[in-house]
Amino acid sequence: MKVLVLGAAVSGRAALDLARRLGHLTAVYDRRSEAVAALVGHETHSGTWHPGLLRGVELVVTSPGFPETSEPIRDTLAAGIPLLSELEFAARHLDAPYLAVTGTNGKTTVVETAAAMLAAAGRRTVAAGNVGLALSSVVGEPWDVVVVEASSFQLRFVDGFRPLAAGITNVAPDHLDLHPDLAAYRAAKARIFERMGPDDPVAYDVDDPGAATLVTDAPVRLVPVSGRRPLDDGVGVVEGRLDFGGRRVEASTTDPSFLVDLALAGALALEAGAGLDAVAEVAAAFEPGAHRRRLVAEIDGVRWVDDSKATNPHAAVAAARSFSSVILLAGGRNKGLDLTPLASIDSVRRIVAFGEAAAELAALDAPVDPVADLEEAVARAAELARPGDTVLLAPGCASFDAFPSYAARGARFAELVEGRMR
Repeated sequence: MKVLVLGAAVSGRAALDLARRLGHLTAVYDRRSEAVAALVGHETHSGTWHPGLLRGVELVVTSPGFPETSEPIRDTLAAGIPLLSELEFAARHLDAPYLAVTGTNGKTTVVETAAAMLAAAGRRTVAAGNVGLALSSVVGEPWDVVVVEASSFQLRFVDGFRPLAAGITNVAPDHLDLHPDLAAYRAAKARIFERMGPDDPVAYDVDDPGAATLVTDAPVRLVPVSGRRPLDDGVGVVEGRLDFGGRRVEASTTDPSFLVDLALAGALALEAGAGLDAVAEVAAAFEPGAHRRRLVAEIDGVRWVDDSKATNPHAAVAAARSFSSVILLAGGRNKGLDLTPLASIDSVRRIVAFGEAAAELAALDAPVDPVADLEEAVARAAELARPGDTVLLAPGCASFDAFPSYAARGARFAELVEGRMR
């Protein structure tokens, strides 16, 4: 069988390798010629897409970087050729059961934490998918269970995908530059439980309206979780501790956003065979990942916090509400989202807007200082901040107007802040 892979980045290359290991003829298309230049043993195509590249192809495997409205996707569907995401292609060949997590924000934290809990329980496990390690890369290894981060792009083209248990962190507008509309984005997320049965568990944040609505009619066993309150029928918080049906464990954080991530991770890990002792061990040692509300420095009574991972308004609002008095650094490249929620955060006393979205943010009904770039934003925030404030980088936008990734943006923020200490 001839397999055409769309995209030659991390997941595309992993899919190519898996397809070749399975004995298929392989071809790859990526618009960037440099992306395919070093690939050996595959038929390679770059530049402008044309439908003739589908000639003789029996299966197309797409990377997350191809919007469902893109020409290669449209032409594949029009030609009637089976189309799978790399996630579905890999899942069909996994020998181990897998957990899956989707949502707008918090997916990586839940996936990595659940994997850590399973590892603490002695299970051979790995975190893969949208977390950075392509699922195709772990096929063929002797895992007990795999924990998968599933983006909306990856879920859009699944077919038989059926996790042992699934988690939904939250659902809010995002990636509307890559999906036709919000309904399509939500429908893609819902595919995570499309093949699951009535006894299969789906854990979800009961306090998030988007997640709660998404699972309303799901034909599965629902497991509600909360990072804010007790629950009689799920995992909640009692007196600052996570409560798993009357069994309580200490957590290293009191932030409701992180507590709900720990609750979701714990619920999934327990479903996959971890014991409560392993869940408790990881919860007690939990630290947020890089660029997720990480304290960079405290200078003259002002805390400087990096949450560059907050690439949509939903995440930026959640971050800002974790602090009492905030100078919010927001901006970058908007992904077609409504930025007005950033104007109604009680804890934010001023917004410093930078990058492509600065003008859009400046039009909000809020005190906003527009500047050109992140360097100017840090300088202006230093002028505005007073003891007791938190200067929070929670941009609410993508980084791609000025940085190759949110991580690069967060690293530059840290450099600028640390430079002010010298």
